[in-house]
Amino acid sequence: MKLLRILLLSHFLLSAMGQLPSQDILALLEFKKGIKHDPTGYVLNSWNEESIDLNGCPSSWNGILCNGGNVAGVVLDNLSLSADVDLSVLSNLTMLANLSIAKNLITGNLPSNIGDFKSLEHLDLSDNMFSSSLPVGIGKLGSLKNLSLAGNNFSGSIPDSISGLASIQYLDMSRNSFSGPLPSSLGKLINLVSLNLSLNGFTKNIPKGLELFANLAVVDLHGNMLDGSIDAEFLLLTKAVHVDLSGNLLATSAASPQNKFIPGVSETIKYLNLSQNQLRGSLVSGGGTQIFENLSILDLSYNQLSGELPEFNFVYDLQVLKLSNNKFSGYVPNGLLKGDSLVLAELDLSGNNLSGPISMITSSLRILNLSSNMLSGQLPLLTGSCAVLDLSKNHFGGNLSRLAKWANVEILDLSQNNLTGSIPEVTSQFLRLNYLNLSHNFLSGSMPKVIATFPKLTVLDLSFNHLDGALLIDLLKSATLQGLYLQSNFLVGSIKFSPSSSFETNLRVLDLSHNQLNGYFPDGFRSLTGLEVLSLAANDLSGSLPTSMNDMSSLTSLDISQNHFTGALPNNLSNSLGSFNASYNDLSGVVPKNLQRFPLSSFYPGNSRLLFPNGPPQPGHMPTGNSKRKPIKNTVKVVVIVVCVVAVITLIMLAIVIHYIRISKKRHLPQHVANKDIHRRTPSNPSGFSGGDSAGPLVVSAGDLMTSRKGSSSEVISPDEKMAAITGFSPSKNSHFSWSPESGDSYTAENLARLDVTTPDRLAGELHFLDDTISLTPEELSRAPAEVLGRSSHGTSYRATLDNGVLLTVKWLREGVAKQRKHFAKEAKKFANIRHPNVVGLRGYYWGPTQHEKLILSDYISPGSLASFLYDRPGRKGPPLSWTQRLKIAVDVARGLNYLHFDRVIPHGNLKATNILLDGPDLNARVADYCLHRLMTQTGTIEQILDAGVLGYRAPELAASKKPLPSFKSDVYAFGVILLELLTGKCAGDVVSGADGGVDLTDWVRLRVAEGRGSECFDAVLAPEMGNPVAERGMEEALAIALRCIRNVSERPGIKTVYEDLSSI
Repeated sequence: MKLLRILLLSHFLLSAMGQLPSQDILALLEFKKGIKHDPTGYVLNSWNEESIDLNGCPSSWNGILCNGGNVAGVVLDNLSLSADVDLSVLSNLTMLANLSIAKNLITGNLPSNIGDFKSLEHLDLSDNMFSSSLPVGIGKLGSLKNLSLAGNNFSGSIPDSISGLASIQYLDMSRNSFSGPLPSSLGKLINLVSLNLSLNGFTKNIPKGLELFANLAVVDLHGNMLDGSIDAEFLLLTKAVHVDLSGNLLATSAASPQNKFIPGVSETIKYLNLSQNQLRGSLVSGGGTQIFENLSILDLSYNQLSGELPEFNFVYDLQVLKLSNNKFSGYVPNGLLKGDSLVLAELDLSGNNLSGPISMITSSLRILNLSSNMLSGQLPLLTGSCAVLDLSKNHFGGNLSRLAKWANVEILDLSQNNLTGSIPEVTSQFLRLNYLNLSHNFLSGSMPKVIATFPKLTVLDLSFNHLDGALLIDLLKSATLQGLYLQSNFLVGSIKFSPSSSFETNLRVLDLSHNQLNGYFPDGFRSLTGLEVLSLAANDLSGSLPTSMNDMSSLTSLDISQNHFTGALPNNLSNSLGSFNASYNDLSGVVPKNLQRFPLSSFYPGNSRLLFPNGPPQPGHMPTGNSKRKPIKNTVKVVVIVVCVVAVITLIMLAIVIHYIRISKKRHLPQHVANKDIHRRTPSNPSGFSGGDSAGPLVVSAGDLMTSRKGSSSEVISPDEKMAAITGFSPSKNSHFSWSPESGDSYTAENLARLDVTTPDRLAGELHFLDDTISLTPEELSRAPAEVLGRSSHGTSYRATLDNGVLLTVKWLREGVAKQRKHFAKEAKKFANIRHPNVVGLRGYYWGPTQHEKLILSDYISPGSLASFLYDRPGRKGPPLSWTQRLKIAVDVARGLNYLHFDRVIPHGNLKATNILLDGPDLNARVADYCLHRLMTQTGTIEQILDAGVLGYRAPELAASKKPLPSFKSDVYAFGVILLELLTGKCAGDVVSGADGGVDLTDWVRLRVAEGRGSECFDAVLAPEMGNPVAERGMEEALAIALRCIRNVSERPGIKTVYEDLSSI
């Protein structure tokens, strides 16, 4: 009996061993070999040969489902598996019905033998890193019902064999890199319930037949490149509930009757998104809004729809309506804002041309966006149920008194309007308010105390107003506030915390820059332990920096520049700092070790006694002596005083002698010299003045210019001639003007003359040099012949030729635009040692005894400006620029701006084509006229910005600001405009004719690109080069970069990114 038992047991064990390893197990173990990292151990700790069921299917393995003795499912979703797998090994799982390995880090391909997975019904590879194209064999999966390849790197086109998926119900290939037209064979997948092919690169049209699918509920094709006319038949006949065709290039059919953008919508569709296409037409034509009567959500934003808005009277089911960024005009329909029958909860009409007042809002709206229109009048009296209200970038006026009845608002944006008056104290009803933006208005007065009592307020932006008075300290103590923006106001006083105050705060961002705050760095800031961004720049703060700053351990950005801080920098500032600026202060000592990683521009200019250990002194930044030399300084002072007295006496004696000589010369000069006879030159160019080096330039001496400006020569030069001599412009009615590519101004060839030099000693002021590369006296500069190069809002530029042959550009600042001498000199010294191959060097300045005697000296660059080479106008220099030359110029300019922004930490402020000078035969681009706003009064700066607006280079935020100040981002905008000029050959200041009338260059390009005609923007002279695929691709990439540069300021890239992107073309 015992022997029988042993024999039976042996037989059973031998039978079990005969089943191991089974075909299914071998396949799974082979699959396991591709797993490199299993953070949870879900697979690697479970899949082993020791835990196999006797029937041959490892049902005890994690993620394995068995059907009898065969593997029926492999489910390994969302395990963060890192693997490089060979899916072909799983084809041996003959009964595999479910393969789902979604949301991991798995690479690999769809195997060519995918068709061998005969039993597969569910395949989910989504959100991994699979690549390759779809194999033709995928059409052999006749049992497959659910296929999801979303969120991978699959590419290529969909094969026609896809029609073999006869049982497919859910097909998701979104978020890949598929391309090419959608195959017509998709129209044979009649059992489809959901089709998602979004966010790929599919082209052409929607395939026919989809509208006939009885069970199709979801069609999502958004984010592709589908073009042609929108399929009106599909929209009218489909049984789908959710249709998303947004983000394509679909247009209104030319055959669409009565200016209707679509003829109708199926009654089954509840969600319809056609945004970001090229649809034209009106919503009030034909059947009006009745075609939308069954919709719940409608998004038509970012198209080219126009006309007035309908009332939407019979659209009872509509809950969300988005019509932003179109061309709608007229009033906002009352039915949308006051309709009792509507269930509308969200309405977005932003970015249109809507006008008129908004009296009140009483509908059921919860979210209302009317920003970026032309709405006017006072703010609405009531806001109904609105929780999110955006009325920014309009023309609303009046005060804020009506806010008293806006009780339900949670997010409120009234920025960039014309609101005036003070912020009322009686606004305590904002119990739900968590975001308030009143920036860029004309609000005045002090901040009300009640604003610090809003219990849920997280972001408060009152920047760019006229607020004054003291800072409301309770705001800094708020338990809910995370972002506080008060920059560019007139806040005064010190920042004082009560000595015994202790509080908990969630403040993350605090910007108090560009105010008039004084006193010391607040020691109470140590309590702001969560603060990440702090800007105190451009105030009047002083004293030493407290060691309590070390407690602000969360800081990632700190800007204390343009103050009067003294002493040493704290030793243990946060190691998480990624941005730091302490320039333009009076700090001293050694830069702490953890701050030495920041560039010199974070510390200099200013801080002349601040040192880097183990490093050479930086010219102009480091002190020139030490404490042992202090006794010598008194001696130096005495010597300087004596020298100055002697110099003054010498100058007086010299002036008497010069006066006597001048009188003597007048007595003995021949008649033709005494009358300053003007010998006119006839230009060889019949079109008139053609630039700096052509025939017929205006050549005068600095002395003659002084005489003309003083008016002392009015008796020898007629008024018209004197105007021409000084400005290059004559008011004579008979003059024939031609455009000067050097300056953008008009000149008359008849009035370009050479004036005799008779008074070489007219400049009686002081010359100051920013380096030692040149040396000359005011007398030498006086007798230097000067040729007019161009004019701008702040002065006239001349080319001066010194006695030694050196050429300089002399900019004569217009009277009243320069700062007072002390501030002018301080700012000018900051330009010392600016040396870069793409930046024109400043050499010095002259300060004369009268208001109009202010000169800036810089290098003269030849052969001329970008404007003189680029625009197709009379006097253009040389042949048209090639694409290679234009790209090089763009990269050069970006490199120069990158130097100014990051190495010198100063914006250019006046970037335009006439301020980009091309140097030498290789036309190396160099930026000129930078940072003049630092030398000019506020009035001068505003005039310069207005001038930029006329010429097309002004950033929108500068136009909207009441106190505009050039910034890094406004430079990027101007650079984007220049890049568009390089690509189009057009002048930014010109009005470009289009189908809709005249528009400026930026709008013209945007319209062309939106219409899918971006290639028509390129300069016609570049057409031969566009035959080269490399050149054409480069132009398209540059166009994309230019369009990014002219976006809204918050979306605009930095110049470093722009420079890197251009350099990679």
